[in-house]
Amino acid sequence: MSNQDASGLNSQLRDIKVVPVIAIKDAGKAVKLAQVLIENGLPCAEVTFRTEQAAAAIRNMRDAYPDMLIGAGTVLTTEQVDQAIEAGVDFIVSPGFNPTTVKYCQQRNITIVPGVNNPSLVEQAMEMGLRTLKFFPAEPSGGTAMLKALTAVYPVNFMPTGGVSPKNVKDYLAIPSVLACGGTWMVPNDLIDNEQWDELATLVKEVAQIID
Repeated sequence: MSNQDASGLNSQLRDIKVVPVIAIKDAGKAVKLAQVLIENGLPCAEVTFRTEQAAAAIRNMRDAYPDMLIGAGTVLTTEQVDQAIEAGVDFIVSPGFNPTTVKYCQQRNITIVPGVNNPSLVEQAMEMGLRTLKFFPAEPSGGTAMLKALTAVYPVNFMPTGGVSPKNVKDYLAIPSVLACGGTWMVPNDLIDNEQWDELATLVKEVAQIID
């Protein structure tokens, strides 16, 4: 992972502000979902490896929208890193800090944003050259107060995820070290499963208006 790659991702995340975190059960719905996100102001997706269809969904999104910013989330193993890279992701996200996964991503030259929620984990990540970290689970870990305390000490950027909602997203984004927030509220599984694209579009538009 080069610093140039990481800085490029940081710039894109800061522009987008909110990253939809998606668990998709049917890869056949991925292209339409990507279209809804792009057309309504959130041209980004973190497709989580919580479903067996994750890699196929990423591949479908990438084929249809080459310029979309696509991450793979909930990546827990080096095998999943390989699957995500082969599917065409721009970056990897993990819920925790696993040095094995981090090293493997660095060897494969793909940016990883691992999860941390305390000073010790931030320092371990910094020791491995990382400066962009996921703050997870954000709300249970102390929310904006904890994030401000970490920011006061460490020169790193954060992507808070976990409990971020329309009520608090602006509070997180107001912290200078926060590049973007990850959230699921605008991409609920039932709407994706039932192909309720108009309802999804409304939720995505509302997010884009909140952060505009």
